[in-house]
Amino acid sequence: MHPFHVKQAPLIETQITVPGDKSISHRAILFSSLTNGRCEITNFLPGEDCRATIGAMRALGVEIEEVDATTIVVHGRRGKFSPPTQEIDCGNSGTTMRLLSGLLAAQPFESKLTGDPSLSKRPMGRVITPLSQMGATISANGEKKLPPLSIKGGNLHGIDYPMPVASAQVKSAILLAGLFASGKTTVTEPAPCRDHTERMLRYFLVPLRSEGNTVSIHGGAHLESRDFAVPGDISSAAFWMVAAAAQPDSQLFIRNVGLNPTRSGIISVLVRMGAFIRESVENPTQAEPSGSLEIKGCPLVATRIEGKEIPNVIDELPILAVAAALAEGTTVIADAAELRVKETDRLAALATNLRAMGVTVRENPDGMEIDGGSELKGAKLSSFGDHRIAMAFAIAGLFAKGETIITDTDCVATSYPSFPETLAAIMKKPSAFGKSFRR
Repeated sequence: MHPFHVKQAPLIETQITVPGDKSISHRAILFSSLTNGRCEITNFLPGEDCRATIGAMRALGVEIEEVDATTIVVHGRRGKFSPPTQEIDCGNSGTTMRLLSGLLAAQPFESKLTGDPSLSKRPMGRVITPLSQMGATISANGEKKLPPLSIKGGNLHGIDYPMPVASAQVKSAILLAGLFASGKTTVTEPAPCRDHTERMLRYFLVPLRSEGNTVSIHGGAHLESRDFAVPGDISSAAFWMVAAAAQPDSQLFIRNVGLNPTRSGIISVLVRMGAFIRESVENPTQAEPSGSLEIKGCPLVATRIEGKEIPNVIDELPILAVAAALAEGTTVIADAAELRVKETDRLAALATNLRAMGVTVRENPDGMEIDGGSELKGAKLSSFGDHRIAMAFAIAGLFAKGETIITDTDCVATSYPSFPETLAAIMKKPSAFGKSFRR
């Protein structure tokens, strides 16, 4: 992609949709591959990360048809896969590598998972530890247990595992392995995190037991083939939500977006900051609740984002940091050390770019303090190879005086390939972008 050239936006008065949810698209491919037949997945996200999951499952012998860019047909193999003939490339996708580790831990063959240079710097110890306790043999690089991962699977047994850090990816890897393990596998979270895996397992008719922050699965369950519709990604919607929320008198309507309570923490944060947001769940009986969001812009005020709230806004923290820069007062983000081991050190990247735009930031080991309310100034910024940093600062540019240039934007294709088109349309008059929305 070319660099993003961003200027101040006119008043936002429009309606949009966003691409399919990335987390759910990954899981739809994986779980469909475990079923006993044909599954059609609609509104699939055709980003590079999700395509890495398609490539990985094809490498394990799964037949996957691409009807069009967003419609995928998976022919399930009842959990019995073929040994890969070469290394499985997970690209930039930590979700692919961690969830696939759980699946491969149960397969009676050896496999090796690799990734791009960015993924190869992301520690995998959190998933290696429980899977090793279940009986898999997994090796990685060095004390930090970095990729590539070599996995020798088979003959797993259930465990009772209290997770030291809330992580939906780790929980999902353990539950995937637990499908094939003898006995019962139990995972306890220190704080609630995304429950897409539990919802999808139940959708494919696998019995689970949940109580509080604990979920259990018994080995030997079988998944029944069913079609699956992926809702729009609220993490992608978050960029436009902040753009509208921080612009007084704006009105934005987002259709067909996922409204899973374990993912909608950004709504609570923005409302606490003063935004008007109305959500309407329109598909309550589906595996994943979805519906519409109405956002009206108001002057924003500072807040604290910390503790048990962090797991439900972990992907939205970069754009919430931008919202903090646009709000009156000092916003505190804490308990978010996880951001230091994402596609880049997101805390350092956020601090660097915010300062370049004239924002006062105090960086802490697990978060930051952001003094908001001052006028942003345009600047030339790096994405640091991180898709969420690139998109967050494109939104910041909509409020900055002068031009903001974001370089190294190819990474955006991992999660939101059509982001540049929507950004360009937002910078034009509303009439140039679909139908204006008025209530």
